[in-house]
Parts: sequence; structure tokens; C-alpha cells
Amino acid sequence: MARSPGDRPNVVVFFTDQQRWDSTGVHGNPLGLTPVFDRMAAQGTHVANAYTCQPVCMPARASLQTGRYATEVGCHTNGCCLRADEPTLGHWFRAAGYRTAYMGKWHLCDREPVPPEFRQGYETWLAANVLEFTSDAYDTVLFDGAGSPVKLPGYRVDAITDAGIRYLHAHAEGPFFLMLSFLEPHHQNHRDEYAAPEGYRERYQGRWTPPDLEALGGSSAHHLGGYWGCVRRLDEAFGRLLDALRSLGLGENTIVLYTTDHGSHFKTRNAEYKRSCHDGCSRLPMALTGPGLRGGGQLRELVSLVDMPPTLLDAAGLPVPASMQGHSIMPLVRRQPCAWQDDVFIQISESQVGRAIRTARWKYAVHAPDRKGWQDAYAERYTEQFLYDMEADPYEQRNLIGLDSLPTVHADLRARLSRRIRAAEGRDAIIEPAPLVKAGQMYAPYAARDPLARR
Repeated sequence: MARSPGDRPNVVVFFTDQQRWDSTGVHGNPLGLTPVFDRMAAQGTHVANAYTCQPVCMPARASLQTGRYATEVGCHTNGCCLRADEPTLGHWFRAAGYRTAYMGKWHLCDREPVPPEFRQGYETWLAANVLEFTSDAYDTVLFDGAGSPVKLPGYRVDAITDAGIRYLHAHAEGPFFLMLSFLEPHHQNHRDEYAAPEGYRERYQGRWTPPDLEALGGSSAHHLGGYWGCVRRLDEAFGRLLDALRSLGLGENTIVLYTTDHGSHFKTRNAEYKRSCHDGCSRLPMALTGPGLRGGGQLRELVSLVDMPPTLLDAAGLPVPASMQGHSIMPLVRRQPCAWQDDVFIQISESQVGRAIRTARWKYAVHAPDRKGWQDAYAERYTEQFLYDMEADPYEQRNLIGLDSLPTVHADLRARLSRRIRAAEGRDAIIEPAPLVKAGQMYAPYAARDPLARR
């Protein structure tokens, strides 16, 4: 329902980087890392089955800004640049009379600092294109609207949060659209370390390992302490932001979204942290609150990151552009009858040219062995690669692809994914079945990609 300009809510997006879904208490993490997020999820709307549409930074961010799949906006890998004329949330909210502000990591351009024409409608600017290259945990350097470097005091999460709180205080009359984009809990590249605040890594080192990482190893034994410490500090900062909204009298009329771009599988599924279909890097923490979203409860439907732009516009009472490929979740929140999607579509680049879908029960993925993931956005022909029964095997330890006892499952998922590719990319693709195997056997090429998989 459209709102009059004077009645429109403010909107704040708290966007983290590389945060696993199971870092949150509502998803079973026992370390008490996210009491603020957990409380908001319980009192607001918790999107319990949220997935990225692209498990790598720049493509996921392009989809969050545009509501379109990364291939369709020319940003299917890192290192691309979102076209200056590509409509984004910054443009749409600004056109509706909102003040717009972006702070933190941008990662949608190919230069630093980001030129004004590539800031996509955000009028207040305090950001770095690739924050991990311009800053460190206690050395936060962003660029202002004039392109000048600005060094902010404090731990990096706190420095960006403080800047956001100052913005709230200065623009409390609203309406405003503020996006705070953090690097944490992403690793600090030049050290390959999850740079938690002083003392936080030691607090969580060796405390708890998610079951998929416990089985597969990777770098988790070394990295999890710092990673959990970053998540804890993010939640503390999120609490300060919500406190600031409340103290300024903005809490009741501000929509807040907390989510991330992708997770981390800690060098288990390939040689680094992401770029695979597996839940460790494709499933997201996601919750919202504010007008129309308080008391929304837990949504069990499958929701994609690409659904968030239309959701934010819809929740604010603004029209959803026809160009968006995502769908607003507001009908689900309002418990209105709607034909909601029964799967989510994931594009995979850089590590491979791959495509995947997640249904209520199955995870199914294909790849194009003759295509280069850093160069090719599409493929005309794919080969089946992974199949997981997520009910029986939620940690994706047993790759069932090609199993001869599941011909109907393979055929159904092959047809589903083909339809998704056609709808999202406007082109047909052939999916070649994997060679059949019997129970107890392992097909070697897939074993090499998923070494601990068992049938």
C-alpha cells in the first residue's frame, strides 16, 4: 500500500560480509554471539531460509542494489563495475524524496576512490570500494564525497557504526535510506586472518565448530576464533545502532534489514572461502523489523538476496520496478495468499561457471567444465555436479549425483533448474546428466571436488 511522503518510514540496511547463517543463535550457534540479532528475529520477521543469489562479494552486492541477477547487470565476477546508469536502491529511494547515504564497503566499481557517477544515487558518501585494501582492523580509511581519504577512530566495525549514528542524528527528520556495509567477518586479505577486536579471538578459539566444518576441516581450526569474535562485535554494534534509533525517536518508524552477501566454508569445498553452492557459503542470516515487519514471525519459505530490494521498496510503500527479478516478501509477512517460489536460484562464478537450486528438500548444482569462471558469464551446456538430500544430510556430506535410484529426482531438478536459467538469464541451457552410479560407488570426478562425500 502506497504511503504519503510524510508518512514514509526510514530504512536502514546493516550489511555484513561473509557471515555464515549458523553464526546466529536463532540458527543454533551455542556461543551467544548474536543476542541483538536473535531478539530482532524473534520480535520482527525472521527469514529462516535465506540464500544468496551469488556466493561472491561483488555479484551479490550488485543483486542487492538492483534486484536483478548478477549476470544481467554485468557484474558476474569481482573486478567488474556496475554501470553508472543501472538503477539501484539509491536511485529509487532518492527519487521518492529520501535522503540516501552509503557508508563502508562498496565493491561495485573498478577504481578507488569511487567516482561520483558510480555511486548509484547515494548523496551522502563515506565508503571505500574494496575496504580490505584501504584499511585494517584498527586503521579505518574511507573516502568522502569529495574523494578525500577520511581516517575514522576505533575498531573498524565501531568506526562505521559511529559514522552511521552521526548520520541518524543529523537527519532524524527523515525520511532517509542509510546503508551500512561492513567488511567483517570477512578475512583481512593481506594477513589471511579474521581480524577480531583485541581479546575476542581468544574468547572464542576452540569453543564450537559447525558440523560441516568439523567433518571437512579446511582452515576452520585456525580461523574460527577470530571469525566468531568479528560476529560478536558486529552484533554489539548492531545493538548500538538500534539504541540510537530508539533514543532519537526513530525506532517505531524505521525499517531495519540485517543480512550479508554470502557465508564462508573455510577452504573445505574449494581452495578458498566461498564460490560454491554449499550452505556454508550460500545460506544467509536475515531478519527485518519496523513498520509492517514487527511480529512477522518466522518465514519458512525459501528467500533469495535478490528479493530484498523489492521487499524494502514495498515495505516503504514505494512501487517495485518491473525490471526487478526478485520478489517482495511482504505478502508472506502479511500472510496474504501468493504463489511464492518453491526454490531459490544461485549463480556461481570465478571458481567455475555454475548454477544451482535449493528446494525444500534438495540442493542440486551443475557446472560447465569448458567455461572459465573468471571470464564467462554464461554457458550453453552444463554437467550435473552435486545433489544433496538436505533433510537426511543437512551438512552436505553425501553427494548423490548420478545415483541410479533417484532418476525422478534428477529429472525433476534438471527441469526446474533449466526453467530457472531461462527465466533469470533469458536463454536456454542444456544440462547433461551425470553418469549413473549404484549405491556404494563413487563417481571419481565428483569425488575429487567433494573428497569426503559418501553414498
